[in-house]
Amino acid sequence: MSHSTLSTPSADDGVNTDVTDTSPSWTARVSLFCRYIALTAAWVATSGSLFFSEVLGWIPCSLCWYQRILMYPLSVIIAIGLLRRDTRLYTYVLPLSLGGAGVSLYHYLLQKTDWLPPPACAMGIPCTTDYINWFGFVTIPFLALTAFLVISLMMAVSALLSSGGVEETESTAGIARLGMDHVAVVAVIGTVVISFIAAARLI
Repeated sequence: MSHSTLSTPSADDGVNTDVTDTSPSWTARVSLFCRYIALTAAWVATSGSLFFSEVLGWIPCSLCWYQRILMYPLSVIIAIGLLRRDTRLYTYVLPLSLGGAGVSLYHYLLQKTDWLPPPACAMGIPCTTDYINWFGFVTIPFLALTAFLVISLMMAVSALLSSGGVEETESTAGIARLGMDHVAVVAVIGTVVISFIAAARLI
């Protein structure tokens, strides 16, 4: 009685047994998700500040302008970083977001405490002016501070999870080939901007 032998394909059989897993790792997914949260926060803060001044007619004070100077570039920098899949995006974002958080905190303390002497505002309105005071503590500087802190936190988490250039670029290659990163960036920005435009139409 003959015995049949089961053989496995070898390299000589012309069968390619190499399997490459191109699905993104969980760290790459979370890191990417954090960057999109930062993008959303930056565009909500940017659009919200323009809504307050251009739609509601609230004149920004000097400290408000400093916060805008630090926030507006973030909305562009984060978007470009996502489109380029830059794993070191946090190195460009954190200096601006942390600086903006410091200015916002200073502005908020001026409004809610007497710990600091108010700055001499050379133009516009006093920096202690409250246009909104929701729930007794939510003011415009508080909203700006929240946005800056969210951006800073998301960038810090992204930095910790990023495994570094080559590995993360390869793990997100599948997403890149489909162009989903471009679609997601445009979708986030478009949704935020259209929402504020719609709100302006209702006023």
